[in-house]
Amino acid sequence: MKISQLLGPETSLAAGSADIEVTGITADSRAVTAGVIFAALPGSATDGRRFIPDAVAKGAAAILAPAGTDVAATAHVAVLHAAEPRLALAKIAARLYSRQPAHIVAITGTNGKTSVADFTRQILTTLGRNSASLGTIGVVKSSGAVYGSLTTPDPVTLHKTLDALAAEGVTHLAMEASSHGLDQFRLDGVKLEAGAFLNLGRDHLDYHPTVAAYLDAKLRLFRDLLAPGQAAVVVAEAPNASEAIDAAKSRGLKLLTVGTRGETLRLKSVTPDGFRQRLTITHEGRDYAVPLALIGTYQASNALAAAALAIATGEDPTRAIAAIAELQGVAGRLEIIGEANGAIAIVDYAHKPEALAAALNAVRPFASGRVVCVMGCGGNRDKGKRPVMGAIAAGKSDLVIVTDDNPRNETPATIRAEIIAGVPAAETHKILEIGDRAEAIYAAVRRLTKGDVLLVCGKGHETGQIIGATTIPFSDSDTVRTALRDVRGL
Repeated sequence: MKISQLLGPETSLAAGSADIEVTGITADSRAVTAGVIFAALPGSATDGRRFIPDAVAKGAAAILAPAGTDVAATAHVAVLHAAEPRLALAKIAARLYSRQPAHIVAITGTNGKTSVADFTRQILTTLGRNSASLGTIGVVKSSGAVYGSLTTPDPVTLHKTLDALAAEGVTHLAMEASSHGLDQFRLDGVKLEAGAFLNLGRDHLDYHPTVAAYLDAKLRLFRDLLAPGQAAVVVAEAPNASEAIDAAKSRGLKLLTVGTRGETLRLKSVTPDGFRQRLTITHEGRDYAVPLALIGTYQASNALAAAALAIATGEDPTRAIAAIAELQGVAGRLEIIGEANGAIAIVDYAHKPEALAAALNAVRPFASGRVVCVMGCGGNRDKGKRPVMGAIAAGKSDLVIVTDDNPRNETPATIRAEIIAGVPAAETHKILEIGDRAEAIYAAVRRLTKGDVLLVCGKGHETGQIIGATTIPFSDSDTVRTALRDVRGL
């Protein structure tokens, strides 16, 4: 494809540049080969402009750089300038890899993105669509095939993936939209049909300077990426829902609200039924009784958000609501691992204050005995949430075992101390500190009695623990299963 075919209003071709044939684009100079555009992106850790000479030496067809970057165009190397080079990268990638599923929806929110993306895929599959989801747990297809594991991939990987899915016949895709991905223009060029805003909590303040900036990044989904007349799904009772609703209305989007205050799909009632729930959902004045094989009110809201996204792609509301009954849990999201002597063990990805509180609130109705929580916090991340999470865990649990999560390059004992520092004096008797995560899980299982619920939080579906610069194999789910077998004789 010629460079002239890849240009849009976000990119200009420098004087003296030839209309060269292009075979690909990359922001990684190590991946440059003949015919490829090298996107020299400035970054906080590495400035891609440093690698322009290396990319040219490797045969790059063109250099994409910020406006004002001094790069000499030649007969063999074209120069592209952009005020927002990340936006230009995404748009060029979308033109190079141009096939996309016909119906794409995107989900943003601090918590629940993975569940809603997967639930949307499941509902659409139940309704007979060739569907897929893309996000933290990878690309999941109707066939059950899974690969990859990035919340919002870089734009080149993303558009190659969309192109491949479309080539395979996938017609419907639900994808996660992280604040990083939205802020860095990774989703620009994706032909979205609808979007959803789930909630906003404390997270990624090591990247976003303020909570307001974090919210602003998420609202790009409604403000910039959806076209007027397209659908915006909002969980009505969620924090910052009003800002999301205002953004949708100001853009001229079709608003669909869901949840206990929803007007499109209202969650009228939730009744525990063993380790399941019975939902009553109201749509256009009619009540629907639907079983949900998951625990937690917020999982019910996630299910409604997924049904609304399916409706936004043109599915019949009655059939979409009925399909909620077929939903299965997502790996590491309030995942029931097993039962032992009248107690149950659950693994959840909660690693943020609001997510931890929501998970503990979700399991409490199922505990006739105690709630036992195993939790920690990651290293090299927002330190301010550690004491907050310690206070939440102690306030909503009967026993808390503070352990290591992914300490990375921080001292694990320091992280644990910062968590425990947030526990009120009156609740410190609930705290047990065990650094080794496997031993912490075993200790929790040993203490379970009839009616207890064990909630292991923080790592969810992850299969590794990052200690220093090394990732060692570790799975909360596998460790809990082994502990149940070894300790409880299952």
